[in-house]
Amino acid sequence: MPKHAMYPGSFDPITFGHVDVIERAAQMFDTVTVVIARNSKKTPMFSEQERVQMAEAALVHLPNVRVVVYAGLVVDYAQEHGVDVIVRGLRAVTDFEYEFQIALMNRKLAPNVATIFLLPHEKYTYLNSSIIRELGRYQQDISEFVPQAVVEMMRAKHSGN
Repeated sequence: MPKHAMYPGSFDPITFGHVDVIERAAQMFDTVTVVIARNSKKTPMFSEQERVQMAEAALVHLPNVRVVVYAGLVVDYAQEHGVDVIVRGLRAVTDFEYEFQIALMNRKLAPNVATIFLLPHEKYTYLNSSIIRELGRYQQDISEFVPQAVVEMMRAKHSGN
């Protein structure tokens, strides 16, 4: 029976930590959908279309991965699209409590959808999109933290500053 996983997030922008988790999920599941979810608590730097472009460029080497945008609850997307597993990345213990609460609520809302946690490679544990956005604002070299498409879009975004 084919297994379909999803990896939701704002991906503003996608980092090598995200890519690492997605690559491992792509080895574990038949298909992985990267869901660029709207987070009502965040004001993104990049538009949804820009985030899709960056993610697609970063993941082009993974034939069983696709990228979509979704505006509702992640668990609703899972149920609407036959997703078996929600993949979440954990960088540190501080991520766990929040992610654990979300996973329990998702299980309450959709008992047939499991959540698994994957750790990124240790060289990415300190990395997050907020740090990348801040480095980009100050035109720092971010090329060791993010795919080339992100580097280019970040430069374009800040070239007028």
